[in-house]
Amino acid sequence: MTPAANGTVIGDDGFARPVWAAVDPMLREYYDTEWGLPVRDEQGLYERISLEAFQAGLSWATILRKRPAFRAAFHDFQPDIVAAYTEDDVQRLLQDAGIVRNRLKIRAAITNAQATIALRSDGGLVDFVWQFKPDTTPEPTALDHIPTTSAESIALSKALRKRGFAFVGPTTMYALMEAIGMVDTHLLDSHRRGSSGIWPR
Repeated sequence: MTPAANGTVIGDDGFARPVWAAVDPMLREYYDTEWGLPVRDEQGLYERISLEAFQAGLSWATILRKRPAFRAAFHDFQPDIVAAYTEDDVQRLLQDAGIVRNRLKIRAAITNAQATIALRSDGGLVDFVWQFKPDTTPEPTALDHIPTTSAESIALSKALRKRGFAFVGPTTMYALMEAIGMVDTHLLDSHRRGSSGIWPR
């Protein structure tokens, strides 16, 4: 692996990736095949919001490594099932060493499942989130040019909070927007730039 001037790392395959995706094979696979691709189904989007919330204060590698355990613990993030969780489920999850055992984040996942269901009468979670897609996307040439919030992520955060969601701060929502392709923050010379099909290379 070779460091590049723009802050990326050139792998043995000749492709440049951000540092966070350059070393760990799991993160490299995630970057190459999943990160930045559109998510337009309710269950998938609710899962992403939940995992981004659990990630707050932790590394994404920690969350990704635990994702299979999260899916098992939260019934594959099916909103209807999670929304009906009781205090017994909270205690069950707090004893599950496979996930992040944070009471506030666990309760937020339940709260957000209930809020997701409530949104169905008003167009649903997918349309609600995607209405905040900006008209333009960043065009970074170096990793330190990539923003961590935007006017749209701030607006999305406020709108979700008004609808009863928790752990949806502006930075967390910008990370969500990056992860689901609402913005393309791949560097202009990245092999992944434009992979969402939403934004041109």
